[in-house]
Amino acid sequence: MSTANDALLALLRSRYGERWSIRRTEHLWLATAVDRDAAHAPTLIEPDVERFVRQLEDPPSRAGRSSRSLLSSPWVAEQLFEVSEGVYWNDFLPPE
Repeated sequence: MSTANDALLALLRSRYGERWSIRRTEHLWLATAVDRDAAHAPTLIEPDVERFVRQLEDPPSRAGRSSRSLLSSPWVAEQLFEVSEGVYWNDFLPPE
């Protein structure tokens, strides 16, 4: 990464840091929503910084419901029971 990219990363973090956790790789810009229950997409990934900034400003909608975990879906709730906090069990054997 060049120094210019480091400066841009610092600028984006200072501007959007209350709403997004922002990082980058050599080829991608990534942002994760600070609010896990936000109504918008929780993660943004873009190779183009201009598109990335547009999405930071106006993020796309969530793909799924705003629930935090797939374990809260009705189907999973019917299949599993909670043994202890965060530990689930089912009585079904896998198919052979």
